[in-house]
Amino acid sequence: MKVQRKHVLAATVALAASAVVAVGTGMGFAETTPTGQSACAGSVTFSAEGGAPAATSDRFPVGTRLRLTNLDNRKVATVTVTGPSGSCVLLNAAAMDLVREPGKNVIRRNLVERLDGGAPATGAAGPGGAPVGEARPGNAQPGGAPASVCSGAITFSAEGGAPAATSGQFPVGTRLRVTNLDNGRAATVTVTGPSGSCVLLNAAAMDLIREPGKNLVRRNVVELLR
Repeated sequence: MKVQRKHVLAATVALAASAVVAVGTGMGFAETTPTGQSACAGSVTFSAEGGAPAATSDRFPVGTRLRLTNLDNRKVATVTVTGPSGSCVLLNAAAMDLVREPGKNVIRRNLVERLDGGAPATGAAGPGGAPVGEARPGNAQPGGAPASVCSGAITFSAEGGAPAATSGQFPVGTRLRVTNLDNGRAATVTVTGPSGSCVLLNAAAMDLIREPGKNLVRRNVVELLR
């Protein structure tokens, strides 16, 4: 009788152990994705600028080295910040090609790590990745232009469809007017989803305001339409 009980107990323990392993694997304990805290929040896209792999940023100074990991395919790109932009990190075309999945121009699940051991990014990340304390309404513009609700250069995601934008600052449905101060062209767009920028135009919206051969609109005004 005691021997039989021991066999039953052993079988029960083995079954329980198997269940724990199965549950652990199903919940991702067996193979976990990188869990390090990202230096940026929100999606990452690219500026379509040429040259060796590099990035621009509104949060890190020129010369900062960053490592970006695409968590969907585990591809990694190490880049140096070469100038300012309207995003926490905006890759150029070569850097994007290192980490993107075929046919995708936005990396929604990503990890951005600072490699040079410098000070943390200027300003804490707020909702949608917008830095807390970043200049917003009231930004003075040259020539008496209206105040802009975003700061920094504007670029595009290369996504198709009618003129639209994504944003880490404004909710879906928000209407914005973006004016290129260098040529006076304007585009009125509706926010259709989140991104890592205050405003990130799609290809059609960018074509309405860009100058030939340029993928960034450095002098701009973004107005919130009621």
